[in-house]
Amino acid sequence: MVDVADKVAYFQAITGVEDTDLVAEILSAHNWDLELAISSFTSPDQRSGLNLDDNINDTNNQSLLPRHNDFDEFVTDQLVRDEFVTTNQTNPRSGLVVNEQTQPPPGLVWKLVTLPFSIVSASLGLVSGAIGLGFWAAGGVLSYTFGLVGGRGGSGSGEAPVSAAVSEAAAFVAVFEREYGVIRPGFVVEGFMDALQRSRREYKLLFVYLHSPEHLDTQGFCERTLCDEAFAAFVNENFVAWGGSIRMSEGFKMSNSLKASRFPFCAVVMAATNNRVALLQQIEGPKSPEEMLAVLQRVLEESSPVLVSARLEAEERRSNIRLREEQDAAYRAALEADQARERQRKEEQERLANEAAEAERKLKEEEEARERAAHEAAEKKAALDRLREEKALALGAEPEKGPDVTQILVRFPSGERKGRRFLRTTKLQSLYDYVDSLGCLEAEDYTLFSNFPRVVYGQDKLSLSLEEAGLHPQASLFVEINS
Repeated sequence: MVDVADKVAYFQAITGVEDTDLVAEILSAHNWDLELAISSFTSPDQRSGLNLDDNINDTNNQSLLPRHNDFDEFVTDQLVRDEFVTTNQTNPRSGLVVNEQTQPPPGLVWKLVTLPFSIVSASLGLVSGAIGLGFWAAGGVLSYTFGLVGGRGGSGSGEAPVSAAVSEAAAFVAVFEREYGVIRPGFVVEGFMDALQRSRREYKLLFVYLHSPEHLDTQGFCERTLCDEAFAAFVNENFVAWGGSIRMSEGFKMSNSLKASRFPFCAVVMAATNNRVALLQQIEGPKSPEEMLAVLQRVLEESSPVLVSARLEAEERRSNIRLREEQDAAYRAALEADQARERQRKEEQERLANEAAEAERKLKEEEEARERAAHEAAEKKAALDRLREEKALALGAEPEKGPDVTQILVRFPSGERKGRRFLRTTKLQSLYDYVDSLGCLEAEDYTLFSNFPRVVYGQDKLSLSLEEAGLHPQASLFVEINS
């Protein structure tokens, strides 16, 4: 538990009140609840002219606490105020003029929605044991109990949404660039948890800067040290940098977790085992670029063996994983090849069986078709024979020559000729019946015609007599197969 001196120092660092007795009295009035005391002191009611003595004596005055309908509303309220306005307030007990920011830090609500956060403070010589190379090499997943420091959001009530942490980081970077320029450490636009995991993935340490806008040394430290070109280049090359304002939710929580009691405040941390963060170095108070570089260089040199070993072990682990994957892939390929050959063998057997069955089926179908065709041909031939006989009988006996008899000669496409005598009153239909009865044609659709001049005796003339058709007393007709 944080002792009395630490609470007093922290209250002074946050509020800017220099009177130690006054700070102790404020904290005592709030049962030494640091967050409640800070929230009450920086409440809008205090800035509107309420007497400080009256307010600190009433620890149950709920008007001093920020009120919000839900967590998202509270975070949004913290983010939208990126302009910091300083007002002067005279403390009625001490006469001290306190520079106070118009935007209060996160209030008591953070005590209700966050979980404890473990910080391992150790010298670099002992850090390798706390880190655990396996954690870095295997890339183990940090527990979501880091919800305190703005990690990845989840369904638990103690974890802030990812968008809130990212928005705070973006707001901090935007304000910092606007006030101090673009030559600065490359603060990542991520929550602390994501920045910590980024440093683990890149095998770097995490440089943390907590920004106290109202502190007297802040502007000079930012302008002369953080924005020093050589210092910024060194940090960007060797560290992952994360910054946050203590006037915002995540920055305020980190200042609690790291027990920041003096500003400007910087720290160097790295991910450790058992869901903890190893605090390698903290730097409090204003420092020159040279002093900061010396400290960071020393931390970097002392932690280098740990990072190098972790990197080598990770590469070896990745190599082993890659080798196992290649072996597994080779085994799977061999197994798949065996399975493919077995499938091909079965498919070939099935194909041959199917082909044999298909050939047998086709042979049977062809045989049935031949039998059916032969049967149909026989039936057709029998039908034609009957038809020819019927038509021959219908023609009657061939008449003897005489003036009423017409001689007809029929020439077939094969060159064969057939002739017969008919009465002149015989219809042209009888000529077609005569041709059909001869059985000289395989085609059933044909037409009779004469040459010189060409006259076709088609369906429209079948009812004419031979004399009416101009074929009496004799004529020579040709057979034309219709296509």
